[in-house]
Amino acid sequence: MVLLMPFSLVETAALCAGPLPWLAEVQTPPAELPAEAPQLSPLLADEAGERVADAAGWARRLAELRRLWMEFLGPEAAPECDLAPETISSERVGDVVRELVRLQVEPGCRMEAFLLRPAEVEGRLPGVVVLHSTADYTIRQPAGLEGPEDHWIGLHLAQRGFVCICPRCYIWDYNGKTWADAVAEVPRRHPGWRGMQKMTFDARRAADYLCSLSFVDAERLGCIGHSLGAKEALYLAAFDERMRATVSSEGGIGLTFSNWEAPWYLGADIRQPGVPHENHEVLALVAPRAFLLIGGESADGARSWPFILAARGVYDLLGAGDRIGFLNHGAGHEFPPIAQERAYGWLAHFLGG
Repeated sequence: MVLLMPFSLVETAALCAGPLPWLAEVQTPPAELPAEAPQLSPLLADEAGERVADAAGWARRLAELRRLWMEFLGPEAAPECDLAPETISSERVGDVVRELVRLQVEPGCRMEAFLLRPAEVEGRLPGVVVLHSTADYTIRQPAGLEGPEDHWIGLHLAQRGFVCICPRCYIWDYNGKTWADAVAEVPRRHPGWRGMQKMTFDARRAADYLCSLSFVDAERLGCIGHSLGAKEALYLAAFDERMRATVSSEGGIGLTFSNWEAPWYLGADIRQPGVPHENHEVLALVAPRAFLLIGGESADGARSWPFILAARGVYDLLGAGDRIGFLNHGAGHEFPPIAQERAYGWLAHFLGG
């Protein structure tokens, strides 16, 4: 097992004191983009074609984009209920406590998650929602119980001083149903919802649980995910303003880059002619909060740069140009050491202070 040393308070303060030393690396696109890089609609122009020139104009454009996407994803409201958390098991892993918990995300419907935290907690710590990739061992992956060590993201972050919640994606268990049956359950329970709306809702409930913990600083929340989890992280950040910093690794940010048309994501409608949406609009909803895209020339790569460049215009308008970037490690659909170093450093920089 790889044990990563947590940052000391001095080291964390140093990370947050000035700009990231490798910021230029993740903000410099290649001299030439590939031919398949998409042409994206302008973000700094409203539906009437009027130019957005200031923060007030962006606030109006932001509301416009959010309304369009919420209409597409489905009604935002869902029945409220108490989380009624249950602790199923607890164990010590070095300097980390790992607990399996069960949360009520909808009335009568529970979701399992792993909570990982430093064994010794001083004050209130930053919290991170860690979203697993497509693997049958689901939450055991980020919790450090199964799968490649490179993907033990929740354990790694807890070793670095974060409190992490690793929730199970609904397609592996929605009130006892899995995959096709779980997908079919979404519109039955919530008419008009797409699968991504359910994923985002559940991730927000996981964040609610973090906020309920006395040792978590609710003003310092972030999220991270790889592959399937990367898609969830993008949408969670866009529609939950509590997420101050986000890392999305190899999700395929473009709607044509990976299987966004799957019914557990956005559905086949996005492949129909005339659909005006693209994910640069979703990314723009994150601004001015910190967002790092990571790719390896599989789901994300050089063709992903137009999304970062389009959103960068919004970030610059809001005086937050240092809060968006893209690391292309070129190692395929992996989360190699350089990606871990940059991802964990990004979260530490924007959540550590």
